[in-house]
Amino acid sequence: MNAIQSPKSVTIVGSGIVGIACAHYLAEAGLDVTVIDRGSVAGECSHANCGYICPSHALPLTEPGAFSVALKSVFNPRSPFRVKPQVSPALWKWMMQFAKRCTHRQMLAAGKPLQAILEASMSEYLSLIERLKLDCEWKEEGLLYVLQTERGMESFAKTDRLVSEEFGIRATRIDGNNLPKFDPGLKDGLAGAFLYPNDTSVRPDKLNSQWATNLKERGVRFIENCELKSVRKEAGRIVAIETNQGDFASDHFVFAMGAWSTKWESALQCSVPVQPGKGYSVTIEKPEHSPSHAILFPEHKVGVSPFDDGLRFGSMMEFAGYDTSIPKHRIQQLRDSARPYLVASVDGPAQSQWYGWRPMTWDSLPIIGSLPELKNGMLATGHNMLGLSLAPATGRLVAEMVTGQTTHLDPTPYSPSRFE
Repeated sequence: MNAIQSPKSVTIVGSGIVGIACAHYLAEAGLDVTVIDRGSVAGECSHANCGYICPSHALPLTEPGAFSVALKSVFNPRSPFRVKPQVSPALWKWMMQFAKRCTHRQMLAAGKPLQAILEASMSEYLSLIERLKLDCEWKEEGLLYVLQTERGMESFAKTDRLVSEEFGIRATRIDGNNLPKFDPGLKDGLAGAFLYPNDTSVRPDKLNSQWATNLKERGVRFIENCELKSVRKEAGRIVAIETNQGDFASDHFVFAMGAWSTKWESALQCSVPVQPGKGYSVTIEKPEHSPSHAILFPEHKVGVSPFDDGLRFGSMMEFAGYDTSIPKHRIQQLRDSARPYLVASVDGPAQSQWYGWRPMTWDSLPIIGSLPELKNGMLATGHNMLGLSLAPATGRLVAEMVTGQTTHLDPTPYSPSRFE
């Protein structure tokens, strides 16, 4: 039997939204699936983000000028996009590779495969939500980009035009005078907005919980507080992984460890150039006059997500290593950044405060595919700020490659071998 083409069992390391999606499609393919996690199911980056599922996000982060913004941020601790001063050769190597890709040509080149997997994921979500009856506050109301100033409108209009011309992604422009009618939660006097109607939003913790519960009912095993200790290999294959809860042997292994992936480069015999990009959110009790749409405020770099029983503000991109703190000034900055736009008070009691490390790659593309030196091992990581948006297509692609099926997407742009 060729274990790569027809495995019977698989162990997935990591139970964030990407690990959950991999478990779903591998279980559907008939494999015996075990998922282990060093903490709780979807307890880290997948837990309290803003919940946007956005095929409109086809433009990579590697836009011209992005690296200069990163350099300037070293001297500004309040910058929404910040590189914290630190001695980290891996980070600065990452930054140099990122800088090389901050050109118009490379940005558009990376955007094509990014758009392909974004659109494939949305197609999968539409089927999954209906078929599995996931009760997760799924809203097909689009994603609204609201601008405070005319200058902001002019700048964003250029981005919108580029996205439309290069990727065929079209938005509806809304004049400032009509914004309070479109969403009464927005103040008078704003310059305007762009609505991307094909984007959706969801409450991420509910999606994770509902999906994992569905998988457990179908026989998938989730083992929490199970920390990977080592990878045992023989003759170019993984024979088992060793954890604090014993050894796990499988025909195949999928490593969906998010921002932790880079720490396992040596064991996996593969370059995994992922850096943790830290984001924050605060969720307050749902105020009167809460907005009804998922909204981004590009000029202030903050997102707002209205839920059934709360209102979430989320943002920031900090390259600060594996820092676990939640500085008070960052949470206040989220509130203050949303204040100029919303009728509702942003000062309500916090239901939760959160941070998460996004797994950032220097080319803005995820890392999905077989380990070059360990053929029964697979990586599914590096989803940047789009883990929620990209999870279903990632899971399907992983299952297709593990079982030797024809893939629904060309996997080449996402392959780990691109870093060799």
